Amino acid sequence: MPAPRSPISPAAALDDTDRRVLELLGRDGRASYAEIGLLVNLSATAVKRRVDRLRERGVVRGFTVVLDPGALDWTTEAFVEVFCRERTPPEEILSSLRQFPEVVAAWTVTGDADALVHLRAADMRQLEAVIERIRREPGVQRSRSTVVLSRLIG
Repeated sequence: MPAPRSPISPAAALDDTDRRVLELLGRDGRASYAEIGLLVNLSATAVKRRVDRLRERGVVRGFTVVLDPGALDWTTEAFVEVFCRERTPPEEILSSLRQFPEVVAAWTVTGDADALVHLRAADMRQLEAVIERIRREPGVQRSRSTVVLSRLIG
């Protein structure tokens, strides 16, 4: 009996057009299929079919809004280490953090913490409130925060 075939990674089967469509969506998730089609030389229908296939394969996992912290006057910034209860999967952490518009980015990390979360808020009061809400999430045991004083690079 032949050995089962190993699954192909989603990136392995991407052609140049898929990569270009993904690049354009990454820049502007609200771009229409027609706009993207003009740039990749495909019809809007063909672009939609490609995006649908990419979603089915898990290459595109969703669409989101990226807020401009400056436009919201969110000038207070912090990095929060999140320590979770035993066996809290990354998907659960992601699901918890997605509900907070103040979360700019988040990563699972090595070391004592389970995740590192980048937050932006209008002031210390808002920052404290969002940290407290994160700490009340079911999988979260505790957190440790570092407030940014000034940005040196980036």
